[in-house]
Amino acid sequence: MEHEALIRLGAFLVIFTVMSVWESFAPRRVLVTSKRNRWVNNLALLSLNPISLRLIFSIFPVSLALLAEQRHWGLLNQIVLPYGVELMIGVLSLDFTLYLQHVLFHAIPTLWRLHMVHHTDLDFDVTTGVRFHPLEIILSMGIKLMAVIALGPAPVAVLLFEVALNATSLFNHSNIFLPLKADRALRFFVVTPEMHRVHHSVVIQETNSNFGFSFPWWDRLFGTYRPQPSKGHVDMVIGLAQYREPKHLNLWQLIIMPFTGNPGRVPVSRH
Repeated sequence: MEHEALIRLGAFLVIFTVMSVWESFAPRRVLVTSKRNRWVNNLALLSLNPISLRLIFSIFPVSLALLAEQRHWGLLNQIVLPYGVELMIGVLSLDFTLYLQHVLFHAIPTLWRLHMVHHTDLDFDVTTGVRFHPLEIILSMGIKLMAVIALGPAPVAVLLFEVALNATSLFNHSNIFLPLKADRALRFFVVTPEMHRVHHSVVIQETNSNFGFSFPWWDRLFGTYRPQPSKGHVDMVIGLAQYREPKHLNLWQLIIMPFTGNPGRVPVSRH
């Protein structure tokens, strides 16, 4: 699709800039570790991920959706629906797929080893939203591509989903202050920072909750919703119990962590 990369990059840069400025002037929590060191590590991981994807994949979700549309692959390409309904179903179906993926990355020990890199961040701000191990990003891309083939969503729906996913990941990981009434209203429609921060709690039962990416409805529907952390948002501890030393969380340690690190007791299957 024409200008897809530019649209996605532009949306990412705008949201990243807005959230960065917002959390600088109106932070929700006081950071407990060096912001500079964390940003260097998190943004370094971000820079590795597009390179990793380009080495593995020759086609990406929007392009694959165009191909699927031309060749009538997938469920939605077999039925006729109003275009608006088709777009809505496509976006929601892809978001639900990512919800299920997230649960699996907590439930399967091997996948958790990859995903725990994201959870080892000792603070919670906009860069936490891009802190993912390259192998997790590769697996996630493979899952999205399979979902596109199986579902056959419209290319525009895939583009909307991708832009929303990037935007909401930055938004709901941001260390921004939101008035209580605003958060209560927003979390009926989108995963807010207050909602997703619970998922980054060191308390295992809280880590295994609030799996939603863009939309909050799946957690409510499947019983994984937890409204607040037990110690409150100011006093809660972020991260994993087995990783409390920033010096052990440099870029190299994050890269090798899935193979050498201690997974702890987080996977859902153990509870």
